[in-house]
Amino acid sequence: MGKKIKIKYDEIEKAFGIEKYEFPKYVTQILNMVNQNAQGTRPKVVGQLSDLIQEFNGNNVSEWRDWYLKRCPTAIEDATNKIYSKLLEMKKSANKIDKKMIRKWVEDLVITKTFTGLKFQSAIIKKIAELENKPYRLANKEEEAKGIDGFIGNEPVSIKPDTYKIEKRLMENIGVHIIYYRKEKNGIIVEY
Repeated sequence: MGKKIKIKYDEIEKAFGIEKYEFPKYVTQILNMVNQNAQGTRPKVVGQLSDLIQEFNGNNVSEWRDWYLKRCPTAIEDATNKIYSKLLEMKKSANKIDKKMIRKWVEDLVITKTFTGLKFQSAIIKKIAELENKPYRLANKEEEAKGIDGFIGNEPVSIKPDTYKIEKRLMENIGVHIIYYRKEKNGIIVEY
């Protein structure tokens, strides 16, 4: 083994007959965010694509398009409608945003959520350490830079909201045990 090759995207696109569409700046980022909220490309809307592509035995994107649209004739339109509806809803909200609201959002993030998040971390680490009958401490700056929030016994841990599991775009490889929490009306649920 030991050899490396590079296949350029345009070679792959050419090999499979893929026509590239150039989106204006920021559009794909916006549509990805809208789609996360709309859930327009979930399997219940467009099918389980990883399974469908395994069933497909054609050779190019044109054949795939034809095959897929025969199997799921309304999927593209259904997904488009869900996403477009959510976009309109989000545009309406975006039009309400002014500088004063942005300032409130920044204050909430920097002041309130930071304080609450850091206090959650401390409370969670302390509670688990008590339950496990182990000593604990919060991380120092160097440890925090490595994604460590504290230690239970000698074990480094990171405290994350349970939404972190699905926010793949924020995933980093921390390499320590992750303790998840979920806020509820009268407390937090901790998974460790």
